Amino acid sequence: MPNLVVISTTAVPDYVRGSLSRWLTEPAPGLYVGSISARVRDELWNQVADAIGDGAAVCVHPSDNEQRYTITTAGQRRRSVLDFEGLQLIGFHAPAGYEDGKNEQLPF
Repeated sequence: MPNLVVISTTAVPDYVRGSLSRWLTEPAPGLYVGSISARVRDELWNQVADAIGDGAAVCVHPSDNEQRYTITTAGQRRRSVLDFEGLQLIGFHAPAGYEDGKNEQLPF
């Protein structure tokens, strides 16, 4: 049964964008949305994750859990998915060069 899938990409190779656009609609640059089977979603995500290079990607899809969705990421991002007793939360990493006491406030 097809389910809604959302994949957001940043700085991925053109051939990855081509693979995604064959199965999903790109309503905004780097944002792909569509209704596909879990098998197709997993194959597409494997292609994205294997070719990520210096880019980054996030996939959100339905899941049988408390939140009713799962978030997976690939590549280096300032945000990461943290598991907190079965809930997926988003954690922020300090920017490169940040050390406690040197900056009063993290940049936005």
